[in-house]
Amino acid sequence: MAPAEDDISIDEKRVYAGSAGRTDAYVATGTGIVRLSLSADKIGAFDMVARDPARDVAVLARDGGSDLVVAATPDGLSAAAVGDDPDFALADDDPAVAVGVAGGRAEVIVAREDGAIERVEFEEGGTAVVSTARLDAVADPRAVDGALVAAADGVYRVDEGGLTDVGLDDARDVAGIGMPLAATGAGLYWLGNGWMTARAGDAEAVAADGDGHAMAVVDGELLVHADAAGEWNDETWEAADLPVDETAVALGYGPGVSVAVTDAGTLCVDAGDGWRHQVVGVRDVAGVALAVVE
Repeated sequence: MAPAEDDISIDEKRVYAGSAGRTDAYVATGTGIVRLSLSADKIGAFDMVARDPARDVAVLARDGGSDLVVAATPDGLSAAAVGDDPDFALADDDPAVAVGVAGGRAEVIVAREDGAIERVEFEEGGTAVVSTARLDAVADPRAVDGALVAAADGVYRVDEGGLTDVGLDDARDVAGIGMPLAATGAGLYWLGNGWMTARAGDAEAVAADGDGHAMAVVDGELLVHADAAGEWNDETWEAADLPVDETAVALGYGPGVSVAVTDAGTLCVDAGDGWRHQVVGVRDVAGVALAVVE
């Protein structure tokens, strides 16, 4: 696995991590889960921490004990505590295709292979499932983020008692933190007076940090939301200049950092001073989630 040309020495990484803190990026792929250590835009060590195929990944922040990394896999939900040596183990055996964290709740929202959407609660400080509640079912679920679910027949909102159809069609991805956003076969949308077009085209991925920052992939181009005044129309998105000629397929945010993982298995990170990258060498990238370690 070749290092990025703009990478820095191991000693420099250790010094920088000590002052800037560490965030781990967990990348779900068809061959397992890869973890990369980040300190701002400095990319440190990376390793394969789970060797079973993963379709999506999310991080559940918890008040007590370590945060939890949860992966959707063909065998069910897999979970591990965030830390230096995450030990992934199956938490249930119902095949899952997508997973996300419900805002303000100590639980995750899971989309199952058969279309069922469930709330899953984990034990406090542990990795065992303590309750599972079926909300409803959708056609061909594809992504979960916050209280939104993307499916072949549109976008759904997770409510207290179930799901509400909130429109659109052929939804591929959603951002449910802050301004609701949806990537569909017809374009990128934001929720204003109904769904409003941000950019027409074939939109495949979208992510947001809840603080006005967002990224999306439309017609294979990575777009970054670049407006601090709260507008979300076409003029507020601009193309990002990634350091590699590859297409971003998975997007995520951590404290002060934006992350894009490409179809060729390259992780790109921006902490405000431009993009750095690391070739990871994995294919079939399906998702990325970031966890604060220190």
